[in-house]
Amino acid sequence: MAYVKKRSVLPVYFIGGTWLLWSLFAPLYRPSHYIMAALASFIAYYIGKMIFPDRGYEMEGAAQASSQEPPRPAPPKEEKPKSTGNPEIDALLAERDRAVSEMRRLNDSIEDPKISAQISHLESTTGKIIDTVAASPAKLPQIRKFMNYYLPTTLKLLNAYDRMDSTGVSGANIDGAKGKIEDMLDTICTAFTRQLDDLYGEEALDVSAEIKVMEQMLAQEGLGGMTLGGT
Repeated sequence: MAYVKKRSVLPVYFIGGTWLLWSLFAPLYRPSHYIMAALASFIAYYIGKMIFPDRGYEMEGAAQASSQEPPRPAPPKEEKPKSTGNPEIDALLAERDRAVSEMRRLNDSIEDPKISAQISHLESTTGKIIDTVAASPAKLPQIRKFMNYYLPTTLKLLNAYDRMDSTGVSGANIDGAKGKIEDMLDTICTAFTRQLDDLYGEEALDVSAEIKVMEQMLAQEGLGGMTLGGT
């Protein structure tokens, strides 16, 4: 509960009434007359305050409603990507997120089902390429050209296709350029897949070497060609 005080306005009317009566029944042409009228109005105001004093009453929640503003929701905090401790890899992952986000936007915008499937393939392969290098930073030099030329040029071509396709106009220049990009996308998809495959070249050699050594050891022990559980 809050205590609220309400001032009475009636004493103010006493002041106005005093000046009105003074102007009707008393002179107002000398400074002393105005001083006496002001003194009389002050006395009248004091008498009015005695007759009609200020009143107070309690109101539930009044103080809180008047003094407190409704709480404002805090702005959402932007989550910063976690650092790997390697600035080059951090930059690589940031570029991955940007490129993948752009491919998704283009995929939503371009309605051609074949190109949509190709963009989905490029998006998935791009993520796998960069994730593979992030897990093995020594492979970073292998994708320099991919990151500096092939990936940005692919995005540039897809954006050009999207702009021309969104015009809804068929013409020699637009159709010709779109056709060239459509033909090039097959090559680009193959190139991205090979780039990912090349990143596992050393692992493939290591696997082949391990298998060859195991085959030789099995042959020396007279176990070559046997299957598990065989005799």
